[in-house]
Amino acid sequence: MKTPARVLIKLGGAALKAPETMALAAQTLASYRDMGYQVIVVHGGGPAINQELSRLGITWEFVGGQRVTSARMMEVIESTLCGHVNKHLVRYFGAQGLPVIGLSGADQRTLLCTQASPELGQVGSIQEVNAGWIEEILASPSAPIPLVAPVGVGYKGEAFNINADWSAAYLAAALKVEQLLFITDQVGIMDEEGEIIRHVDSEGLENMIECKTVTGGMLAKVRSVLFALKSGISSVSIMNATDAVAAFPSGNRGTVCTLTPPMIPVLSTSEAEHVAL
Repeated sequence: MKTPARVLIKLGGAALKAPETMALAAQTLASYRDMGYQVIVVHGGGPAINQELSRLGITWEFVGGQRVTSARMMEVIESTLCGHVNKHLVRYFGAQGLPVIGLSGADQRTLLCTQASPELGQVGSIQEVNAGWIEEILASPSAPIPLVAPVGVGYKGEAFNINADWSAAYLAAALKVEQLLFITDQVGIMDEEGEIIRHVDSEGLENMIECKTVTGGMLAKVRSVLFALKSGISSVSIMNATDAVAAFPSGNRGTVCTLTPPMIPVLSTSEAEHVAL
């Protein structure tokens, strides 16, 4: 039996603050399901984490778009992402008639990590994706939506904070999705003049990184997009929730990213004649 087409949607934490955005996200998920897609969701939670850390008087910093994470911060991040944000989304989407199962990358060792670097503390670098449990969820008769919080687990059981964009890219590659869609609070990738870039290939993305056109959180996102494209995902889109609804199912809003096509060698006249013969 042929596996249905799959889409993985990453919901940015900042994009989930407004009720109208939540409604648009639910509409996007429902539209893909109505078209026969199996849907997987990875969510962020940066604003909720910031709020809880501030409430507790814990300061933080970002390096290369990733939050430096101490052991105490990891406790707060895990409880916020898994115990608050994830369950809130499960309740909300369930109320919209969407069958959703909440989990984290630590469950069933789905996202197995090692420490990314001593500088970042308990930030995880994904080493293995064990997608068997998610495959079982998707194969259930009702094809529920796995809703994944970006928390990973180490080989000794330690918890790791994982950038949600990277979690989405790795899971998309492991699950062989057809489309990867980043729903953010931004309309897409902007050029140096502040204009939206409608289409860019992997070579263009690499140039943006080299020229520092993208920085901070968008830098981490672009790097994860590059990984996804080079792992076999044919199309990766970055857009806001309004465009996600308007673009369905073509995905031609926001910034659409594709792999740079291989160079086709130009044949000389004599070589062309030989091929023709």
